[in-house]
Parts: sequence; C-alpha cells; structure tokens
Amino acid sequence: MDDTENIKLKRNLTALVEFSRIINSSTDLDFIINNILLTCMGKFLATKGLFALNLNGKLKIHSSKGISKETLEKLSEFPKVERLFEEEDYKSYPGLGELCIAEKVITSDKVLGVMCLGEKLNKTGYSEDDREFLRTILNIASTAIQNSIVINELKKVNRILDSRLHRLNSLFELSKEFALFSESSRVARLLVYSVIGQLFVSKFAVITFNNTKAEILESKMDNEKLLKLISEKKMQELEFPITGDGISKKYSDLEKMEIELVVPMQIQGETKGLIFLGKRINKQPYSEADIEYVYSVGSLAIISLENKRLFLEELEKKKLEDELDIARDIQKNLLPHSIPEFRNFAISAINVSSRQVGGDYYDLIRLDENNVCIAIADVSGKGVPAALLMANLQAFMKTIVRHGMALDEATGLINDLVSENTSDGKFITFFWGILDDSGKKFTYVNAGHNPPLLIRKNNIIKLTLGGIILGVMKTVTPYEYQEVELEKDDVIIMFTDGVSEAMNKEGEEFSDERLEEIARKTSHLSSADILQEIRQDVLGFTSGTVQSDDITLMVIKAK
Repeated sequence: MDDTENIKLKRNLTALVEFSRIINSSTDLDFIINNILLTCMGKFLATKGLFALNLNGKLKIHSSKGISKETLEKLSEFPKVERLFEEEDYKSYPGLGELCIAEKVITSDKVLGVMCLGEKLNKTGYSEDDREFLRTILNIASTAIQNSIVINELKKVNRILDSRLHRLNSLFELSKEFALFSESSRVARLLVYSVIGQLFVSKFAVITFNNTKAEILESKMDNEKLLKLISEKKMQELEFPITGDGISKKYSDLEKMEIELVVPMQIQGETKGLIFLGKRINKQPYSEADIEYVYSVGSLAIISLENKRLFLEELEKKKLEDELDIARDIQKNLLPHSIPEFRNFAISAINVSSRQVGGDYYDLIRLDENNVCIAIADVSGKGVPAALLMANLQAFMKTIVRHGMALDEATGLINDLVSENTSDGKFITFFWGILDDSGKKFTYVNAGHNPPLLIRKNNIIKLTLGGIILGVMKTVTPYEYQEVELEKDDVIIMFTDGVSEAMNKEGEEFSDERLEEIARKTSHLSSADILQEIRQDVLGFTSGTVQSDDITLMVIKAK
C-alpha cells in the first residue's frame, strides 16, 4: 500500500469517526438524517440525494437535496423496500432514473430506510470502494436512526400517557363536582366546559330524554333543527359513536349542521341523552381517546342527573306515603271502633286493606235501643280515589239512615247522590239492612253486592234481593227489600270479593264454593271463631302471594 492510499484511508477513518460522533450526539431524527445525506453527498460530490424511511413496509421520503418538485411528486408512489431491491433495474420506477445508487439502512431485525444518490460532479461512476464506504456510513448511522425512532416513540407514548393521566385527574375532579350539583342546567354547563376545555370545541349541544321527550340543556346550535333531527331519528337504531366518516356516509343531515361527533349518555345500556360536538378549533379529528373522554364525562353527567331525578322521586314518594299514612288513620276512624252488644245476636267483623288505604267499608250504626243499621260495601278500584268515594258513601248513609225513610227508598236516594259524585266508571257494590234485636228480624237491600250467606241448619240461603250497583246511573227502577225472620243459631256471613276472589300462586281463585263449604263446616261455632276460621283459610290458600284486594268480613250469629 503506497503513501497516497494510506493518506486516503486515514482521511476516511477520521471522517467516519467524526461522522459517528456527530450523529450519535443527538436524538433528533431530522438532524441525523440531514447529516447522513449531507455527509454522503459531500464525500462523493453527488449532485442529488434523498433519504426515505421505511414506515410499515412503505418508503416515505424524509429528506432530499437537489431533486426537483416534479421528481418528488413522481416519487410519492415510492416502491416497497422489497420490490426496490428485487428488481435489477430499479431506475425504471418514475423519478428514480435520476439516481445512480441506492443502499438499504439495516439493523439486526429490519430495514430502516433507503439512501439514494445522484451522479457525481466529475461524471464518474460509483466504484465498489464507494459503495463499501457508503454501506459503512449507513451501518454507523443505523444505530443512531433506530435509537432516535425508539426515543420518539417513547416520547409519543409518554405524551399519550400524560394526556390520559391528566384526563383521569379531570374525571376524578369532575365526579366530585357533579355530585354537588342538583340543577340539570348546572350539570350540563359543567359537562360542556369540561369538554370544551379538553377538546377545543366551539359548537355543541347537550340533550336529555325524559320519557322519550327530548330536552335541550345546553346548546350552541340551531335548536329547532336539532330537535326536528332528533324526532326523525329513532335512538335505538343509531350506532354510536357517530363520528367523522360515519357522519358523511350515513347521516348527511348531521353533516349539514356541521356536527362532527355524537356520543350517547347511557345508563345500563339505555340512552338517556346525547352529546353533539362540532369540528375542533385546531382542525384535528376526534381520536379514540377523545371519544372515550366524552363518553366518560357524559356518563358522570347523566348519572348525576339520574340520581337527582331518583332523589326527587324518593322525596315525592315519601311525601305521598306520609299523606297515605294520615289517610289510613282517618279511614280507620271511619270504621267502627267497637261492635255493640246485643241480647239476641253476636257480631264480629274485620277489614284488611291491600294498600295503605282501601275501598272496602263496613259499618254498624245504632238507630235506637233495639235497631241497628248494618252495611258492607266495596268501591271499585283501590287506593286514595276508592277511599274518598267510600268516605262519601258513609256520609250519605249516616245522614239518610237517621231520617226514618224506608230502606228501599233510602237506597235509591243514596244511589242518586253517589251517581252525581262519581266519574270515570267508578261504582260501589253495597249491601245494608236493619237488624231488629227484639223481633229477631233482618230487613235488607242488596245493591249489586256479593250476596251474603244465610246458613240455617246446614243449608245456605243467599240474600240477593235489591237492585243495581250504586253510581252506575240514577235510580229508574225502585230497589226492593226483603225481611228475614232469624232463628236460633242462624248465621249471616257478609263479605267483599277480596275473600271469594283471593288468588293463590297458580292464579286460582278462593271461590264462592269454597267459602260456602267452610261456612257450613263452621256454622256451629261462635261468630268470632267463624270469622277467624274463614280468615285463616284465605291466608293459607294465598300463602306466598301478595294480597291483591281489600278483605272485609262480617259474621252475625243468632243466639
């Protein structure tokens, strides 16, 4: 080896050492690639050069020198790495004809990119020594490029993690804030501010659904158009989230309103509201992380609104229960506090409401020393309306019965008064009579009620004579009455349909037949024992079910 070659070799080694020092001093990918390109072009006095990075198998030009815009445009369809070096004449690709040499930048496991150089200033070709030197430079550079790519990826991941952590902290703080608000407008405002602050949105709308009716809580859109749009869309048919390409392809009406993202506010899979967002101020599309954030904020907001609704419902329910407790106490006071004692009769009665207040009624009103008015009634329906109608009936009956009218005429007058005070198909089945303690007689009228059972020597007589149900229409056909002479050990059982129609778990009714059977079996007992036996039989029959109707029983036994 002569002195000229020694000097050349020494210069090359010095250049390689300096090159290695420079590119390994930085993690900036642009700086590294520009240095590679400039070093190679300076070394070989090349007029043109480019460096393309391998991005998922596709080459993308990262840096170029001396190459026209027209040529760069042609190179937008740069061939894949494998095809570039499989073809012997790679210069046949558009734009690559201007380049004289191409070499891969390789690490141990993959191709990082490609380096291409144009012709030399002295018009000489690239020798094998030149190619070897170029490969050496690229081998040295590959480590720096790989390190830079890895570090940039780590920085990107860290930025994403920092962003997610920031959003998690925001969500944590928002959850506490949402819990403090009870007004839906303040909840919606907090939701909007949190989304605007994170995603830089100027156009938005927040809508909730209350029994399918849409309510706009906050909006910077055309509310009339938005409500019309929602009314035309069936929420269950929409596929959420609606964003980007999905809007332009499927929902042109959303695109016309410049809506870029639609996210539902859901509880247990049920859509309770919608968040509409326009384009971002920074023109960036909504990423998956952005959509997740909107979902999370929306969930916090709708849970807060739902909790508020449930809280108000609970308050209203508690208020109603308190009122019903008062109504129950009033209703209990309307029923007899005690049952009078008679020389010739023993009477027992019970009333069990299926709710706090009910529509069943019974009464005993002493008219004089020997006569008592006995009544039982069942108002259609349950709850407060039935209880109010029952109170009206009692007032009418107590007023009329003391005027000494005949029982049939008094029943007609009560029916007329009830008819004037009822609506919506309400009615009352009613049975009443006058029990004469000294004469052992019972005069009654049945206004459509379950016929009471008169048990005499194991035979059953049903007390049916009377007329129409109270409240259906004013009296046209007069009511009829019947006078019954009572004998020793006669039993009269008066009841409402809560007894005969009580249901078991299989949906079977207790039935009139079963009631008649137990009435026969127990007729030898006292009135209190007969009542207790019937009640226990009904309870046993309906065991394991909820009481569906009021139960009222009255038993009269002749001594």
